[in-house]
Amino acid sequence: MFHGSAQLNLDSKGRLAIPAKYRDGLLASCEGRLVVTADPDRCLLIYPQQEWDPIQKKLMGLSSFNPKTRSLQRLLVGYAEDVEMDGAGRILLPSTLRDYASLEKRVVLAGQGNRLELWEEAKWLGLAVGSLEDGMPAELEGFSL
Repeated sequence: MFHGSAQLNLDSKGRLAIPAKYRDGLLASCEGRLVVTADPDRCLLIYPQQEWDPIQKKLMGLSSFNPKTRSLQRLLVGYAEDVEMDGAGRILLPSTLRDYASLEKRVVLAGQGNRLELWEEAKWLGLAVGSLEDGMPAELEGFSL
């Protein structure tokens, strides 16, 4: 399970160093094999391979006759790339994905349970400011921290 966030830098080749707090678990659970894909919010999603496989299967099992479903299939599966951590715990982010999420240098890696989200730093900081200004969604009524 991934939680917490880390401000990181991409190197000049587009590599991301996975923080040590996640690295050992990823090596143990999936031997460093990950899937990186696009998210509709213009960030990247990073899944351990075994977490991604059932998501892709379920997504591709949906009817492609629904235009919204087809668009989501195109986005998530069409952008999905298999990557593998190198000996230094880094992954190479394909340029198509870096461009999609506007990732250049400063990024934020945020744990989200079974996946990680990778954000351009300014976008991430903007989320913290305005995300709940309109109140909580109905399904969170009565939710207590």
